[in-house]
Amino acid sequence: MIGTRIRQLSPPSLIENAEALHASGGRIEFAYAWSPAGQTRQVRYVSSIPREREFEMWVVPDVGELPSLTPMLPLLGWYEREMMDLQDLKFTGHPEPYPLVIRSDDNVLLNGKGHRTQPHANGRPYLPDIDATDVQQLPFGPIRADVLESAEFTFVYVGEHIIHYQPRLFFKHRGMEKCFEGAEPQHAVVIAERVSGVGSVGHALAYCEAIERAAGCKVPVRARALRVLLAEMERLYNHLHYLGHLCNTTTLKVGEAQGKLLEERAKQLNSRLTGSRFLRSLLVPGGLRRDLNPGKWLGDALENLREEFASYMDRLEKSESHLDRLITTGLLPERVAFDHGATGPIERASGLDRDLRRDHPYAYYEGLPLVVPIFTEGDAYARERVRFAEIDASFVLCQRILLLLEPGPIRADCAPAPSSEGLGWSEGPRGSLFYAVHVGSDGRLARVKIKSPSFSNWRAFPFTVHDTNMMDYAINEASFGLTMAGCDR
Repeated sequence: MIGTRIRQLSPPSLIENAEALHASGGRIEFAYAWSPAGQTRQVRYVSSIPREREFEMWVVPDVGELPSLTPMLPLLGWYEREMMDLQDLKFTGHPEPYPLVIRSDDNVLLNGKGHRTQPHANGRPYLPDIDATDVQQLPFGPIRADVLESAEFTFVYVGEHIIHYQPRLFFKHRGMEKCFEGAEPQHAVVIAERVSGVGSVGHALAYCEAIERAAGCKVPVRARALRVLLAEMERLYNHLHYLGHLCNTTTLKVGEAQGKLLEERAKQLNSRLTGSRFLRSLLVPGGLRRDLNPGKWLGDALENLREEFASYMDRLEKSESHLDRLITTGLLPERVAFDHGATGPIERASGLDRDLRRDHPYAYYEGLPLVVPIFTEGDAYARERVRFAEIDASFVLCQRILLLLEPGPIRADCAPAPSSEGLGWSEGPRGSLFYAVHVGSDGRLARVKIKSPSFSNWRAFPFTVHDTNMMDYAINEASFGLTMAGCDR
């Protein structure tokens, strides 16, 4: 696969290689199943090695069952369960061998394949046994108030103290990865833009990069620079929305209104520049659909917005009632963040120094003055401060792109050959995004695998809820900036 270093592994050698990766400080980014035409089904593991720009992909044939790597690499827990649910794979020794994506009761057949969940004292195999009269269960969702996405959360608690928390997602079954199959590679970017509405550029960029690597085409310099501008403008409005929503959960209503007003102004700049508040219908494999003319007006408007943001941030930093609710709330230790695959601002708030824009440069990021803010406290306040710093860094990057932007072509021919494949990635507002694309013998897409940041961060989130209190839950969830759409793809 273009963009990665391929290693063919046998099932018996899988654990040995995983141990070596773990010892080196490397991390599996994601895993998925792929069935090449006329060949044995494969499981592919994409990993990153410290100080190496090239990703490594392990290709392991499915011989009926594979050893689970979850006991050693917990972040693979959800990927293996997803493959068990949707591709009927078997992973021996998995510590959580119950459904992740498929909805079921104890006696309901799963996926028409005759697999049943195991009986459990609670009637639900994903909850611990409870043998205490003062312990209560609170199932919340999947229908929730306001415009929140569907999810079911089960709280096990005593008084206000949460002793166990279990989220259940994947209620929509949108089948976004399936939507790609049979599509023309040039046209399917429209699907990528709609996997997660607030990550349209990030998804489109990772998809286009994957197609471009499969095709071996070179994107013009101007198009690569404009892609960075669009990606950073997407980061701006996402982070500004995040700050407003976080203020809502701490009951700082003026802060909420001001944050969402700044978000609205950022979206208006998006609309004026591109015609789309969500920056859609611009990226295409090979470059951009059409050229953009930022002009001097955009630099001036961004500088005005930056000044308003600086004032807003200063007021938030002086709002003691807001800070009191964030400091020490939702602690995520560095080791837990690493083991369970936290990404983006979440991992950087827990001391992990990782960013795809710097570590695996793409588009026009190489050589740009990228600041990667790192905090070690791992609480809600650290997650807010990471976004403060990233907003300021995005303003700097946008202004630098406007200074460096030169006239030139904005698109190259980019048609991947039949039976080609490629890996693409981007650092979205919520963290690392990956697209693995496989082109069939007819030139159409045969398989597209999406690794989204919220899929990773939802895996880590429950560890910040256990042993906390009910009053802090909404603040903690908001501090993660999670989406359901990023999971249910």
